[in-house]
Amino acid sequence: MNRESIETCLAGKTAWAGSEIHYYDITDSTNVRAWQETGQSTGNGALFVADAQLGGKGRRGRSWESPGGRNLYFSLVLKEGLSADRAPMVTLVMALSVAKVLKDRTGCAAGIKWPNDIVAGGRKVCGILTEMKLGNAGTEFVVIGVGINVLAGDFEGDLADRATSLEAVCGKAIDRAGLLADILAAFEAFYGDFTGAGDLSPLKEAYEEFLINKDREVRVLDPKGEYTGTAQGITDSGELLVIKADGTIETVYAGEVSVRGIYGYV
Repeated sequence: MNRESIETCLAGKTAWAGSEIHYYDITDSTNVRAWQETGQSTGNGALFVADAQLGGKGRRGRSWESPGGRNLYFSLVLKEGLSADRAPMVTLVMALSVAKVLKDRTGCAAGIKWPNDIVAGGRKVCGILTEMKLGNAGTEFVVIGVGINVLAGDFEGDLADRATSLEAVCGKAIDRAGLLADILAAFEAFYGDFTGAGDLSPLKEAYEEFLINKDREVRVLDPKGEYTGTAQGITDSGELLVIKADGTIETVYAGEVSVRGIYGYV
């Protein structure tokens, strides 16, 4: 994968997503690059892609393994149509985009572990990290970072039981540039629905079709106290609805808690 292959695969597929391509053979993190370089000269839909990352970032300060020649690491910049309260919802828009493309392109079942982990074969295959910069007038820009394990590889430590790759699950190699182009095209379409409605209501049904937590028991790791319940789906703004044993319904916010399956990661 290189800049030329990305441009070829993107040609005619999107109107604005990937409007500018910043490609690196190796960098610290595409989110860091996007954050540092986005300004007046970088437009809406700017794309930052790396073959390898030295400091891949995950949620809650975790690192993301980012070897070269195997996986897909990219960040997309959004500078239009988002208020600060709606910006976190784009994480779910991207999750839906990735899950749908993986299913359509590979034929393998891919699901979403709320809110934004993509799971295949019971293990994590993709992570998404959304960061925003606030200005005096509200959201200045949003950066959505995506890391997808494409080719089979060895995972060490606690990743050994939680991570996998598309090749390992689907049994075939996937073209990274083509996969990226399809994801951006899907995101552009879903994002248009999202901004048109002002929330996730047009995407809620499609998202819940991929939501592996739905109708399953989950453990909510809330700092105020852990509890278990059954996940019912999401709200129009992306929170997870969980019915507790006593029948009360809790609204779970992604930034505050973690959700795990009763018997493991999912």
